Amino acid sequence: MGTPGPGGRIGGRTGGAAAALAALGLLAAACGSDAGASGGSGGAVTVGTTDKVYALDPAGSFDAGSGTVITQVYATLLDHPAGSGELRPSLAASAGFDGPKTYKAVLKPGLKFANGNPLTSADVKFSFDRQLKIGDANGPSSLLYDLDRVETPDDATVLFHLKSANDQVFPQVLASAAGQVVDRRVFSATAVTPDATIVAKRPFAGPYTIGTYRANQLVQFHANPNYQGILGKPSIATVNVKYYASEDNLKLDLQQGSVDLASRTLSIASLDSLARKRGLTVYHGAATGIQYIAFNFRTQPYGTAAKDADPAKALAVRRAVAHAVDRPAIAAQVYRNTYRPLYTFLPDAVPGGNPVLKAAYGDGNGGPDRARAAAALKDAGVATPVTLRLQYNTDHYGAASADEFALVKSQLEATGLFRVDLQSTDWTQYAKQRVADSYPLFQLGWYADYLDAQDFFQPLYGDKGFIGNHYADPALLKLIDRQATTPGDAPRAALALRVQRTLADALPIVPLVQSATNVVADARVAGVREALATGNLSFGALRAGAARR
Repeated sequence: MGTPGPGGRIGGRTGGAAAALAALGLLAAACGSDAGASGGSGGAVTVGTTDKVYALDPAGSFDAGSGTVITQVYATLLDHPAGSGELRPSLAASAGFDGPKTYKAVLKPGLKFANGNPLTSADVKFSFDRQLKIGDANGPSSLLYDLDRVETPDDATVLFHLKSANDQVFPQVLASAAGQVVDRRVFSATAVTPDATIVAKRPFAGPYTIGTYRANQLVQFHANPNYQGILGKPSIATVNVKYYASEDNLKLDLQQGSVDLASRTLSIASLDSLARKRGLTVYHGAATGIQYIAFNFRTQPYGTAAKDADPAKALAVRRAVAHAVDRPAIAAQVYRNTYRPLYTFLPDAVPGGNPVLKAAYGDGNGGPDRARAAAALKDAGVATPVTLRLQYNTDHYGAASADEFALVKSQLEATGLFRVDLQSTDWTQYAKQRVADSYPLFQLGWYADYLDAQDFFQPLYGDKGFIGNHYADPALLKLIDRQATTPGDAPRAALALRVQRTLADALPIVPLVQSATNVVADARVAGVREALATGNLSFGALRAGAARR
């Protein structure tokens, strides 16, 4: 990633991560293509999903289901043009470093929220201040780890004063979930604002506003006439998002034409079936996400809150699990190799990944090894079988989660070293309970906010990290900070490798597979590749297809 110098402009500095993103593209499979489709404005598109919305306040949610809604209705200072990995000013007219620890953004003139309120530097400062003040466990405030304070010398100018010099990723953070700008007249400065208040008062500066809102049933989006961001006026006037309890019903509606696009989530079997349907196209994104088992350091076997607490035994349990899981089997049997085994803490789309787990655990070649798992437990004096209380989610990471974790349970118990108590929970409860120490071991995933190793390091670990598992190694956190502020691709890659090796040794999580976003669309929707180019489904990049009804 290039070194941001004083006065530099983001439009002229495509770092290594952004360049990698631009080069990735998306692969389309099955019937049809969106090439050459017309791009007239107007009309309506219906999107179907089984993913759930946790909260509409950008300070209170950081999950993909909520993010699908949030990214349509809020805007950021910097953003990506449709189909591009290049970061450019969006609400900002210009943006760049004004010194080693100061990032300056100047707003476009005449910005307004959908409710008519002016959008000024005061709203920008309010948005970032409240993220840090609220610090919600399910929110994205951890991305703002390097932000010291925000200054607004006038209505158009925002100065971000950073804790570290030469922060290589702060511009990316401004375009992330933590950078959504909200209306200071509507949102609470100290608490997550209720969904009903947000919908009623229309504090939206993104490409769309919300009209009808029935939580996890239906959201109707309307093009926002006041939007001045980089995506431009939406080509689709109305987008209806329908929520399904069952992927079978979603699949049926897609086949019957009452849904134009299905996203998050369809099983691999459904994707295979739909790929053979005339008029439907299946889009497979690049691997920008990871799925893993997280260990709660307090409540896992021999954790710090247990009566028989023992750090060495707790580590041995984590290492034995890492020796015993069969990642290739999970990828092949559950995901039919549309997901790939993951042997480190970064997906393939992120530069700097190294398969540090491959040699350190299992048979040394990516497979499991029961003997090494048994030795790890025996050497630490751990009696077997070890009871593992493992929780997974039923509706957030896809229908395949049930098959995935049933297979994990089978793999662990087949060693004779573990007894697995496997339980599942709906996401709306899961998100609350996992950060309340309810789950000793639990499923989580992480999807790229931007394609840089820091996005898979800093937000996840530490006392305020998203994982919330009480793993906070000061040496690791210092190493992560160095990786963020060291100029140059090669030095940053070397530090990223050290971070991965440290994580491989401590194993706060056991990575399983790396995942990609899969979308199915009919011929009535164009621009799907562009809409998925940065890993999120941006409705503002969609266009009307040639066969509108």
